[in-house]
Amino acid sequence: MTHQQTECAPAARPVTALTLGDVAGIGPEVAVRAALHPDIQGAVQPVLVGHAGIVERALRLIGTEVPVTTVLSIRAARETGAEPRRDQLICWHVGSDDALRVPAGQIDPRAGQAAYDALSAAIDAALAGTVAAIVTAPLHKESLRLAGHPFPGHTEILAARCGAREHAMMLHLPAGELVRSPHGLSIAHVTLHTSLASVPGLLSEERILATIRLLDEFQRRLGRDQPRIGVCALNPHAGEHGLFGDEEERMIQPAVAGAQAAGIDARGPFPADTLLRRAIVDAEFDGIVAMYHDQGHIPFKLIGFDRAVNVTLGLPIVRTSPSHGTAFDIAWRGVARDAGMRGAILTAAQLIQAARRETSPASASRQPG
Repeated sequence: MTHQQTECAPAARPVTALTLGDVAGIGPEVAVRAALHPDIQGAVQPVLVGHAGIVERALRLIGTEVPVTTVLSIRAARETGAEPRRDQLICWHVGSDDALRVPAGQIDPRAGQAAYDALSAAIDAALAGTVAAIVTAPLHKESLRLAGHPFPGHTEILAARCGAREHAMMLHLPAGELVRSPHGLSIAHVTLHTSLASVPGLLSEERILATIRLLDEFQRRLGRDQPRIGVCALNPHAGEHGLFGDEEERMIQPAVAGAQAAGIDARGPFPADTLLRRAIVDAEFDGIVAMYHDQGHIPFKLIGFDRAVNVTLGLPIVRTSPSHGTAFDIAWRGVARDAGMRGAILTAAQLIQAARRETSPASASRQPG
């Protein structure tokens, strides 16, 4: 394995930053495995973001020897020069040597700091336009907190650093055997990482409407002309006309009506247990709006744990991730599967292509006026 330091060469493929996540977990392994996969190499120019020593450890773990180029800075692919070879890895070295001293499978503030440093660098590069997208390997929320960063997870860090007032966490399953909708099935969440007891107080008509709108925009970027969006009720049986709660009548129904008035094909609120079946089995909907984390995550992880992709809606940049966590129980044992990471990268590539279509001269010429 060769190891050198250089400036990042320009690439014809969209440069996509892959953060290593929590170095005590499976993030480095799945990021390296995914970066080496032919499908990924054909779709994007992956750049691993994190400590170069961790990348080399991950390569030894999976028994692969490839050249590793350590990058001093990321520069936009707009200068002359050859595209990086597809038989090498590029690592943007970020963070301190403390990352090398983190034991596998344990909560550690040094791992939390390493994950935060890599993510912050990748966000800054994406905002500057020097990378086309960010794909994040999982971090551990407790390690992040112990490192002094009071965020519940990736989504909240991204929203804060990007200044995104309206944002949402969304899981996306591509079209296939489990999902019959031709553009896949997406489920966006009105509330994020918070206690179940706090959910009713965090809901509002405005917040629900914003999530519906963000989901509609995402599906349109994937090519759906008129996405069909189903909205979950908060309470069992959609509240049974107030018997089990009034959130449906007081907030969710008005938000759906507001979306319809704006030309969005939104329907609901429907009981969550039957709505998810209608979307998955009967293909009645392209997108679902869930009121809280587990309402959406449980069914999606049940049917497509290795395929579901996490997308942050409402950001000025593209960010995706696999839907799994750090998996400390199998960390650094060489057995982690990278299907989720590959799916996240390929979804990011789709979103990059969609953004390029939207900003192309041909697209601009079709705009009214």
